[in-house]
Amino acid sequence: MPLSGVPLREQRELIRALPDLGYTDVWSAEADGADAFTPLTLAAEWAPTLRLGTAIVPAFTRGPALLAQSAATLASLAPGRFALGIGTSSDVIVERWNGIPFVEPYKRVRDLLDFLRRAFTGEKVTGEWDSFSVQGFRLAEAPEPAPPVLVAALRPGMLTLAGRHGDGAIVNWLTSADVKAVAPHVRDYGKPGAEIVARIFVLPDVPADEARAIARRAIAAYLNVPVYRAFHEWLGRTELTPMWRAWASGDRAGALAAIPDSVVDALVLHGPAESVREQVRAYVEAGVTTPVLAPLGGSAARVIESLAP
Repeated sequence: MPLSGVPLREQRELIRALPDLGYTDVWSAEADGADAFTPLTLAAEWAPTLRLGTAIVPAFTRGPALLAQSAATLASLAPGRFALGIGTSSDVIVERWNGIPFVEPYKRVRDLLDFLRRAFTGEKVTGEWDSFSVQGFRLAEAPEPAPPVLVAALRPGMLTLAGRHGDGAIVNWLTSADVKAVAPHVRDYGKPGAEIVARIFVLPDVPADEARAIARRAIAAYLNVPVYRAFHEWLGRTELTPMWRAWASGDRAGALAAIPDSVVDALVLHGPAESVREQVRAYVEAGVTTPVLAPLGGSAARVIESLAP
């Protein structure tokens, strides 16, 4: 949330209906729309049984103390029902839009994770990390319980950090088959029970040609970002090489046309609602703990109802 196509101020009834439909969680993001915390604050009041999560808050765009304050505030509004997801975000969001150098993102996430662990205990924190320093910060009210901290991760280094030092990983833009390549880095080298949250893009009950056209635009927009390209290269998705070449040459139309239907259909779930539900279950069977539905278009209310568990 916020759900697409409806102003946030008008989403109360949609959010209140989620538990009765079988939904357990709502998750927010932070890019060029709403911030990550305000929608979840509203959800905490509108539907007080839902679990709340950020997927994700960029590690660079708030100072460490401010991020700890924001997270602690929401954790106090929803005790035991809030999970903080942090991640590197991208050079576009961090550097181009916020004027903050996007330098050594792995270290920034690693350092922030360590700081948050200490801050959530309520202790006074003073320390020098590779990516920032903090002198004498203490949360006036430490959250009880402390929220789990999940790390957005794509490749082995960050996935292992998420499982070993975080409470789990948030993954994005992967197929259900890809989960088998990702999960061992989180659980075999980290905590066996670490959570894996997957953001899964869905377009139920949309004609195939229309769904694929929408999906191609989204895939091209994301998978040409360097971090996502590197992720899919690591996964061995060589069939995307023609798209990357066309995009790099400035041929946007050619890049869209070069994305194979097989990749489109695996990354953006479409077809009849029951088929989409089955495809979501495949992620869970592969090792995803929390499947988070991300509609790419259409009426949010219709998608919520059609894909209700």
